[in-house]
Amino acid sequence: MKPSLLLALSTLAWFSIGCATSTLDSRKQERYGSYSSLSSEQKASVDVGEIKVGMSMDAVYIAWGKPNQILASETAAGMRTRWIYTGTRLQGYNYWTYPGFYGPYSYGYRGYAGPSFVHDYAVLNYVRAEVIFDGSVVAEWRTLPKP
Repeated sequence: MKPSLLLALSTLAWFSIGCATSTLDSRKQERYGSYSSLSSEQKASVDVGEIKVGMSMDAVYIAWGKPNQILASETAAGMRTRWIYTGTRLQGYNYWTYPGFYGPYSYGYRGYAGPSFVHDYAVLNYVRAEVIFDGSVVAEWRTLPKP
């Protein structure tokens, strides 16, 4: 491969990865006005990725990033918003597979023709944290264990 093409491809990969991720520093710059208006105690919490009851939505966004889901509801006290953060994990599992149309030895393999025991992985999603806002202020939050 030509060095110039390799350089162009690596630069493109670097920029696409950099643009796809959101870091604490980039979120602080993105919402600089909100960050600078936080109290020194809240700034200290946000700087280490922690949230506290009483923080604004902007402070939670800066500390934890964009939620995966936003749910809105109404109570007698007013509007309530729930931000849900999800995570993923790998779950290993085993199964038998057989030759034929759906098996791994279906096309062009003329050697082994019996069943085979296969180990594979599935990506599972789970809720890792949720934040509940009354109005636009954190009323409660919790983290959940990784299953």
